Amino acid sequence: MTTKAVYAGTFDPITLGHEDITRRAATLFDSIIIAIADSKSKKPLFTLDERIAIAREAFADTPNVEVMGFSGILMNFVRQQGARVVVRGVRSVTDFDYEFQLAGMNRNLYPEVEKIFRSEEHTSELQSLAYLVCRLLLEKKK
Repeated sequence: MTTKAVYAGTFDPITLGHEDITRRAATLFDSIIIAIADSKSKKPLFTLDERIAIAREAFADTPNVEVMGFSGILMNFVRQQGARVVVRGVRSVTDFDYEFQLAGMNRNLYPEVEKIFRSEEHTSELQSLAYLVCRLLLEKKK
């Protein structure tokens, strides 16, 4: 049986923490889909197409990682892709609490899909810094 997992987020921009979680998950599952959410309401720095291109470049050396964009409800996407696992990164107790609540709700609605939590090796401070640097560089280009 092939086990397919989905790791979803806005990935705006993709960070070392995202990369770490993806690469570690890629050793656990036959295939991983990086599901990049359109998330226009979050006003991302990069377009969906740009975020997909960046992620594809980051994982070009990892054959069992596929990058796709999506919009709408994550669990619908997971089911459409035939995945059995959702991978989520947690940086803090607050992240875990939020994700744990979602996992409980999803377990009732979609009992066939498991949720796996992975701690990030890189801190949220580094991710916040990466976001700030990207924003400043983009503003400078204007």
